Amino acid sequence: MDSSDAANDNLLENGTSSSSESEKGKGGLRTMPFIIVNECLEKVASYGIMPNMILYLMNGYGMAIVEGTKVMNTWSAMSNVLSIFGAFLSDSYFGRFLVISIGSFSSLLGLTILWLTAMIPELRTSCGSFMLDCSSATAAQLAVLFISLGLISIGAGCIRPCSIAFGADQLTIRERSNNGRLLDSYFNWYYTSIALSTVIALSVIVYIQENLGWKIGFGVPAVLMFISAVSFILGSPIYAKAKPGHSLLTSFVQVVVVAIKNRKLCLPDSFDQYYQECDSDLVVPTDSLRCLNKACIIRNPETVSNPDASVLDPWNQCTVGQVESLKSLLRVLPMWSTGIFMVASQATFSTVQANTMDRRLFGTFKMPAGSFNLVIVITVSIIIPTYDRVMVPLLAKYMSMPRGFSCRSRMGIGLLFVCASKATSAVVETMRRNAAIEEGFEDQPNSVIHMSVLWLVPEFVFLGIAEGFNPIGQVEFFYTYIPKSMSSFAMALFTLQLAAVDIFGNLLVSIVDKVTSVGGNESWLSTNINKGHLNYYYALLTFLGILNYFYFLAICWAYGPAPEQKLEASAGKEEEKFDYTELPTS
Repeated sequence: MDSSDAANDNLLENGTSSSSESEKGKGGLRTMPFIIVNECLEKVASYGIMPNMILYLMNGYGMAIVEGTKVMNTWSAMSNVLSIFGAFLSDSYFGRFLVISIGSFSSLLGLTILWLTAMIPELRTSCGSFMLDCSSATAAQLAVLFISLGLISIGAGCIRPCSIAFGADQLTIRERSNNGRLLDSYFNWYYTSIALSTVIALSVIVYIQENLGWKIGFGVPAVLMFISAVSFILGSPIYAKAKPGHSLLTSFVQVVVVAIKNRKLCLPDSFDQYYQECDSDLVVPTDSLRCLNKACIIRNPETVSNPDASVLDPWNQCTVGQVESLKSLLRVLPMWSTGIFMVASQATFSTVQANTMDRRLFGTFKMPAGSFNLVIVITVSIIIPTYDRVMVPLLAKYMSMPRGFSCRSRMGIGLLFVCASKATSAVVETMRRNAAIEEGFEDQPNSVIHMSVLWLVPEFVFLGIAEGFNPIGQVEFFYTYIPKSMSSFAMALFTLQLAAVDIFGNLLVSIVDKVTSVGGNESWLSTNINKGHLNYYYALLTFLGILNYFYFLAICWAYGPAPEQKLEASAGKEEEKFDYTELPTS
């Protein structure tokens, strides 16, 4: 795939350029077990505690379902936002090894404190049999809980953005003659191991929590994180540790700062009054977002550059290339915003729903309530190869689409399946709620009704299909509209989108709960889901999803025809490969 090749090349270039001669005897394939084990065990530990966390918050801290959902969303948003800062700190100041090390021990400390909340009764409150007569948690109890979750978020923010690039660093130092093949093999094994880790987290760890209790259920992730941290540190003597260099985030901030400083200047008519590096083909900035063009105006030609033509003070003078890179990022934000609705909060409510349904699959085995995200993982693992090996050849043969659906079409297909998932959720929840009331469980939200939990499977299958189309289409779209030198920023945009999803979910849950409980009415999102109306909430999500789809169509119209150029992973100048496509100004 073109986009992955671009990303791989970017990692290769960054790793090679930032490595010193003293690192030549280090790195190589021998470092891979330490790095991959660190990332995989971190994934198992952190992902394993998330699915059932809503039940722990409700039972152990007396939180209503709305408050618990907001805590979960905030925690997830923190992890995603901190990933951006983790990448920034590793690229600009501390290097990847130190940032991953700090993250590993931060996660270990957070998981240990979380385990202690399960071990020590005084660190949590207690609830009755139906979670309706819970005493409120004290400020001290909540402080301990939030500290543990915050430390876990810091750890995730340090490890996740740096791990894959740190592994690539090792392969750009050693075995240079076969770097490309080694990197391809590394990425394949890396993502395979991450997928396996996710499956283990959503099945084994969740099963342990449900059947052996929170003490063991939180203890196992803490032990795994201990092994992860220790194994990573043990590999320190053989790691190639690339020195931190220039950060794109810093470059973007510099453009904004310099543009503000130069805001009173008039835009020049002559191209030689804009500063650009001598090896660049970009002479003048584009006309869109002209306010940013002031960042590359030459104010003092005598002090603008060093003898090697590099910028003397980047906080007072930017290049045309810097300005255009920021513009290219801003141009993709409208399309980026269409994905914020992709995964609006549903997982926490589905866990509570599943907890009230018949979860017996065969014999005495019960599917853990928090394991339904496995359905998404399995569906994605089926839909992606099916699309690639079956649908693309058929589309090429019968529809004259040699590369299959365009990236925008895949994004649109994903958004439609999100709507289908929400609509299915509304129907299934209506059935579940009616069954609970008919069986006399209206005031007993923890009682199990005679309705199979497998009714929840279709909505997760639809979400899996959506995940197989929309995010991949989005990443390819980002690679199309963003210069090759910024290819790593495409994943940063995706991470920020996940944070925006959590923030949007918090806002939506708060508004729905407040509006529907006016006048003493039972909230749609009541902790007693048999009295609330989750089905109405899902119907609202369906309506918003349809609106989001039409917004997506409007954005596609605004972008106009997709660029015809094919992304190239081969050598060449950034400006030659990038078409600075502009949006209509009207």
